[in-house]
Amino acid sequence: MFENYKVYETTIAGRPFKLETGKMAQLASAAFMASYGETCVLCTVTASAKPREGIDFFPLSVDFEEKMYSVGRFPGSFQRREGRASEKAILSSRCIDRPIRPLFPKDMRNDCSVVATVMSVDPDCSPEITAAIGVSAAIAVSDIPWDGPIASTSVGLVDGEIVINPTLAQREKTDLSLTVSSTADLVAMIEAGGNEIPDDVMFDCIMAGHKVNQEIVAFINGIVAEIGKKKFEFESSNPDPVIFNEIEAFCIEDVKKALDTDDKNVRDAALLPIYNAVHEKYDAQFEGNEAKLDEIMYLIQKHIVRDWLKNEHKRVDGRGIDEIRPLAAEVDLLPRAHGSGMFTRGQTQVLSVATLAPMSEAQKLDGLDEDTSKRYIHHYNFPSFSVGETKPSRGPGRREIGHGALAERALVPVIPSVEEFPYAIRVVSEVLSSNGSTSQGSICGSTLALMAAGVPIKAPVAGISCGLITGDQGVYGDFMTMVDIQGLEDFYGDMDFKVAGTHKGITAIQMDLKVHGLTPEIIKEAFAKTHKARDYILDEVMLKCIPAPRAELSKYAPKMLTTVINPDKIGDVIGKQGKIIQSIQEQCSCEITIEEDGHVYVAGLDIDKAKQAIDIIDLIANDPEIGAIYSGKVTRLMTFGAFVEIAPGKEGLVHISKLDVKRVDKVEDVVAVGDQVMVKVTEIDDQGRINLPRRDALVEINGAVVEDDGEEDSRRAPHGDRKRGRERRGFKKHD
Repeated sequence: MFENYKVYETTIAGRPFKLETGKMAQLASAAFMASYGETCVLCTVTASAKPREGIDFFPLSVDFEEKMYSVGRFPGSFQRREGRASEKAILSSRCIDRPIRPLFPKDMRNDCSVVATVMSVDPDCSPEITAAIGVSAAIAVSDIPWDGPIASTSVGLVDGEIVINPTLAQREKTDLSLTVSSTADLVAMIEAGGNEIPDDVMFDCIMAGHKVNQEIVAFINGIVAEIGKKKFEFESSNPDPVIFNEIEAFCIEDVKKALDTDDKNVRDAALLPIYNAVHEKYDAQFEGNEAKLDEIMYLIQKHIVRDWLKNEHKRVDGRGIDEIRPLAAEVDLLPRAHGSGMFTRGQTQVLSVATLAPMSEAQKLDGLDEDTSKRYIHHYNFPSFSVGETKPSRGPGRREIGHGALAERALVPVIPSVEEFPYAIRVVSEVLSSNGSTSQGSICGSTLALMAAGVPIKAPVAGISCGLITGDQGVYGDFMTMVDIQGLEDFYGDMDFKVAGTHKGITAIQMDLKVHGLTPEIIKEAFAKTHKARDYILDEVMLKCIPAPRAELSKYAPKMLTTVINPDKIGDVIGKQGKIIQSIQEQCSCEITIEEDGHVYVAGLDIDKAKQAIDIIDLIANDPEIGAIYSGKVTRLMTFGAFVEIAPGKEGLVHISKLDVKRVDKVEDVVAVGDQVMVKVTEIDDQGRINLPRRDALVEINGAVVEDDGEEDSRRAPHGDRKRGRERRGFKKHD
């Protein structure tokens, strides 16, 4: 039945890797079931027979689809069905998209759809890497024009040693999470997060991943040689050279004058009449396809900007090749926010706002990996007004999610541990104005906001981008790089190499390319330039604005205290139906979070009440301290004394002889049920019964003198009454 069924096998990082085709999804242009260990991902690719009309881009869609059955779990949604792609799935889609997109013909307009469906997950074998290789193989053997294949590898750094495709145990210890994609010769994509990795170490890790990728590319090329289909012919969208040259001659000088400014608003205003003039003169020739004219105008501007950069070393805003735009940094712009910081670079401006919350607010994750929550969250918003456009807000797209994740990855290595700073932290970066490198601006702004909020980050982080222009010889010859690219240089250039880090090392990398890949020399040059630039940003701008994290939190931020209790005592603290913990929260005006391992987090605006809650919890979970004085509530009166509860479930007896510094004839003469009294713990007997003389507390607190009437008080609580009384109150014997 499956006469075209083929299986191709190799080994990657000591684990079996397999590509199967000819059995599943046979109506797709190409399909592979990619298996790495016990991870299985169905990778398919299809393309439309005809180009899509009226567009000026290649319509490629890449979807990484997580199926919860792959890890033997139900989806967490109410419908118990997979819904919108998770953030992790979107980021995985982007990591597949970025290296494959530049390898398609730039003038093709046929819709192309790539789908990677995760069907089984082995925690030691990354489904993202499995999908990336499977997708590459599928496109390579299909009839869709493409200059691949590529391969992708994950690289870790465990105890200073480079690890290829680290296992789950290794990922928990690694100082680096790096994904490298490569063609046979060039590095096509870099995505990294690291604990302040030095430039040379990061470079060595990239090259290690690149070497493995070259072996995988050779493996895929062997499959293509055996079963690869002939690539189909497509209708090119490139303009007719004669018409292009005519339009270029008509407007090029005006376009050059319009582009030659550092103000985006001035540039856009100057270009508008040129566009109108071109349409007025040539619309008749392009009737029904006027979008072609806009594409020609795009190509003319691209040629001008690239020629200026490559041949004249001229930037549209007049800067030097490695000169950074004017910078500014501010903090405390929003009085009620827990922390705020604004970073401005040229016409790019980002306002970041930090919010601190109890650990119960940490984000719950419903995905395929082992992570179930995260306490540091970074969100990035890119409203249309930031680029002077009008468009309704419809929530974050894939770009916004990707940029937010990059900023989050850049800052996670410097966020203090939960033991040092027991808060959940959310930072929102609002892009107020955009003319290139907003993601890096959000990293700088977020560092300012965190420091202003009093988060004791380990070191400040800055981000900067490096651009690339290649000539006729491409990346192997006459290339040039420039620092801090603005919008036009990103739009018309070949690379946006974003690097974030501290003085010590790199914390995050994201590399976007429009060429097939980079040589090692370009990567080294980008590292050197971005390191110098981020040191300048940190020293000359950010640290002059706020030199260190604030010592105190905002008065509007919750104050957080933490303690650790025996996990066996968690039930005692929570109480039946949560009544005890609810009463503590109400009494102390706080929020309490208890983890399964016994960590307890108390959050409240009043630090004294938070301390009171901690004391109560510690008292419930542990025996009262002999000699300590506590405030307790009178719960019952007996002829021989009063029972006082010093904490929920912790009750003791104040004997009538120890109720006051003077002789007491009737308990009711001194206290009533509901009174709050100070008592001292003097004894806990072998049955867990607590003696709580009020007299001793009065002597110690107020210096009261005990009156001696010369008579010994013979009134005693019958043993059975004390025992039964405690049982009725739910008092339990201590372990």
